[in-house]
Amino acid sequence: MTVGSREAIRLVLQISEREHGERLDKLIASRVTGMSRSFVQQLMKRGAILVNGEPCKPAQRVRYGDRLEVYLPPVEPPTDLEPEFLPIPVIYEDDDIIVFDKPPGIVTHPAPGHEHGTLVNALKAIRPDLQVQPSHRPGIVHRLDKDTSGLLVVAKTEAARLALLEQWQSRSVVKKYTALVHGVVEPDSGTIDAPISRDPVERTKMAVVSWGRPAITHFRVLERFRCATLLDVTIETGRTHQIRVHCAFIGHPVVGDSQYGGHRPFCVPVPRQFLHARYLRFVHPTTGQAIELETPLPYDLRTVLEALRHCEQEQARCPVRD
Repeated sequence: MTVGSREAIRLVLQISEREHGERLDKLIASRVTGMSRSFVQQLMKRGAILVNGEPCKPAQRVRYGDRLEVYLPPVEPPTDLEPEFLPIPVIYEDDDIIVFDKPPGIVTHPAPGHEHGTLVNALKAIRPDLQVQPSHRPGIVHRLDKDTSGLLVVAKTEAARLALLEQWQSRSVVKKYTALVHGVVEPDSGTIDAPISRDPVERTKMAVVSWGRPAITHFRVLERFRCATLLDVTIETGRTHQIRVHCAFIGHPVVGDSQYGGHRPFCVPVPRQFLHARYLRFVHPTTGQAIELETPLPYDLRTVLEALRHCEQEQARCPVRD
């Protein structure tokens, strides 16, 4: 299929058993990042979305095993992003992807209140010819919170973006974090299976609510202190603030997290929320080979651990700071 004189980008989606019965336009908008339901409906009117090879309607319900074909319009280069050179290390790059080791304090992409100084602004500066959708966050397939450090993958081509999105949405990507939480976590390992949605009272926060989207977090204890526990965390889903919300839900908020109860008196100084995206494993969108990347705990968080270990070694009570 062509749009004007240029080839459209074809995306194929297979309907899973858990998606059976969902409304078509809503499903596609949720599966493909950057697509609104109104845009999906526009594509349907143009005949650019097919179900099992046939035209479809927005309110149509999908069935298990259905095959969807979505023909996206050609990519237009972003024009409204200001290039900014920022100290964000690149730890891997090829023709299809670029992987950053994002420092804390940097937002992933521009948003109200954060129009500048984002990772996308830095991407525009170092790769000015990048032409990939969506235009306001080109190549972004997942995000990290502003004060969370660690690995973040960006697609350099539209085909790579769509292939990576499919992996993130199918939960085939392995995502591991290091987190320090308040209190002593008793079990050596466990799973938090609790749905997450927008907090009904504080709309800037997320919360565990019965009507939320499924969210699954696995944890394993790495080290225990008298006032905290160091966890290795693996997430199956990627809900907004998932680890922070789930840890607070079980009574062990992330240390230094002011939004979800972790900004409380602690035995050593903490510069920011103690959460680091340390490990990613995914399939390369072009070669099909497994990509496995890991980044060590940054200096500011290592300092916190060293201070805690010093307290333990001295076997002295850590004074609670005001």
